[in-house]
This record gives sequence, structure tokens and C-alpha cells, in this order.
Amino acid sequence: MAKAVFPGSFDPPTFGHLNVIERTISLFDEIDVVVAVNPEKNYLFSAEERVQMLSELTKDYRNVKIHTWHSLIVDYAVQSGATVLLRGIRNATDFAYEFDLSLINHSLNSSIDTIFVPTEQKYVTIKSSSIKELARFGGDVSKMVPELVAEKLREKFK
Repeated sequence: MAKAVFPGSFDPPTFGHLNVIERTISLFDEIDVVVAVNPEKNYLFSAEERVQMLSELTKDYRNVKIHTWHSLIVDYAVQSGATVLLRGIRNATDFAYEFDLSLINHSLNSSIDTIFVPTEQKYVTIKSSSIKELARFGGDVSKMVPELVAEKLREKFK
């Protein structure tokens, strides 16, 4: 089996993200969940907060590790010895974006392949930006994020 990288902003971590992890942990010796740190983006949660939440949420998975990265994800994959990038997709729009990205990543390093993991239907509408907006106005996000994340969102928007 191979090592995989599951990159994303995870701002915040959602049930959809956890579903991708849970559905792929038996397929790989190790999965590195890589929290993106992009200075061009405005995150609600700091990289440290996102890593802390993901670490807590995945603590029972022996082959899942949480990391941050500030550069090209293919460079992280090569440095860590991974050969696969995991990408969750909810719909055709996600697929089109992720497909184009996979072609770019493969052109940067042909030893890195991308596996698309379609979400389960109950997670199709979960979108980080919608979660943050709903939480900002005091809406119920309990069906979209674990309680730990819901509490952190409440703290942010007090």
C-alpha cells in the first residue's frame, strides 16, 4: 500500500472532510492530512487551530497524521514519500476544478497521482463558506461539523 496526502484548507473541518478520511484509511498505510497555509487567503481559524481540531478529530486513527504546508502540495508529497493526493468532490463543479488541478499537479510531478473521492449524498451541501456564514448568524451547524468544531465556531462569533 502507498502513502496518501489529503490537502485542504479545513477552515473549518467538516463531516465531509472526516468522511473522506474514514473512507480511505483502510486503503493506505498512512494518510497525511495537510492543512494549507496560503498568505493570500483570509482564514477564520489559524493554521494551529485547524491542526488542533483535526488532530483531536482523528486521534483514533493510527495511520492519520496532521501537518501544515506553505507551498506546492506536490512538493510536500515528494518530501513525505507520498504518491497519491486525495481530493473530495461533492458535485460536477468540484470535479471540474479538481480535475484541472490534478492535471497541473501531475505535470509538476508525474509520480504523483490524484484519487477523487465522491462525497456521500448526505454531505453534498456541506461547504465551509456556508458553514461560517450560518455560524456567524447563530444558525445550527450541528449536521455539518462535529461538536468540537461547532463550539470553536461559536467562540469565534461571540
